[in-house]
Amino acid sequence: MSSALFTHPACLRHAPPIGHPEKPDRLAAVLAGLESERFADLVRRSAPPASLESIARAHSSRLMKILDDLDRSARQSGYARIDSDTFMSADSLEAALHAAGAVVAAVDGIMAADFKNAFCAIRPPGHHAERNRSMGFCLLNSVAIGVLHARAVHGISRIAIVDFDVHHGNGTQDIFFDDPDALYVSTHQMPLYPGTGYPNERGAAQNILNYPLAPGSGSVEFQAIYKDSLLPALEDFAPRFIFVSAGFDAHRADPLANLNLDEDDFAWATHEICAVARRTADGRVVSALEGGYDLGALQRSAAAHVLALMEA
Repeated sequence: MSSALFTHPACLRHAPPIGHPEKPDRLAAVLAGLESERFADLVRRSAPPASLESIARAHSSRLMKILDDLDRSARQSGYARIDSDTFMSADSLEAALHAAGAVVAAVDGIMAADFKNAFCAIRPPGHHAERNRSMGFCLLNSVAIGVLHARAVHGISRIAIVDFDVHHGNGTQDIFFDDPDALYVSTHQMPLYPGTGYPNERGAAQNILNYPLAPGSGSVEFQAIYKDSLLPALEDFAPRFIFVSAGFDAHRADPLANLNLDEDDFAWATHEICAVARRTADGRVVSALEGGYDLGALQRSAAAHVLALMEA
């Protein structure tokens, strides 16, 4: 069975101010890297917009009201500022809706056995968006929306989220902190933005597992955490669906952090996650693009990640 790629042109039109690291060129680089003959068997799908019903499972009506107001402001003036790092342009809310819709549609396609797993090439990223707050380049938490859709529509209760972005996914942790049927596991650099992700942040049901990495850490430290802690915990949880917040900014070339991974590490982690999914979740994996800010490293890393999904 094939793997699928979900994306939408709207995700290229989200346009923070010139010089912002979360720029449209990021997604263009990822998509260009997936055009070679190696990816000929990918099922390519256009992402629909997420419904308000699906968004409301993860985010408050207060946040949606704020985003609607900022969307109107951005359409009038060109930009609206959420915080010092997070902006909306005239097309940003549409992009965020299609980003979330990509993850929802990927879940539906897997459950319909249209393909075995999926990568969502989307922006803006999502894992910093909390239930009540957009932040850290993120407007809506696409992965969280997809997780709660899988539960509400397809009846899948035990779901795991693996996050290997270099920044801690405070938004995903916030949304699932009190949820015993969701496991959130994260490797991330510390200290680094957003300042969360300590090992003692465990969730109401010990369902949050944070594995900080010191600046300068590389393959040895990253893979040791997976082998010794993260993968055994994932296997013990026995999820029926696995989501991946696939940020590639832990790459040694990335300008926003100080870890020393490369594309082979992301491919290795993807193979290991998919191996757990085969044993516990009938292979069901949906991955969504998060960070990654060196264009060449991002392109190579995303391609390696997708190849690993295709080989799973």
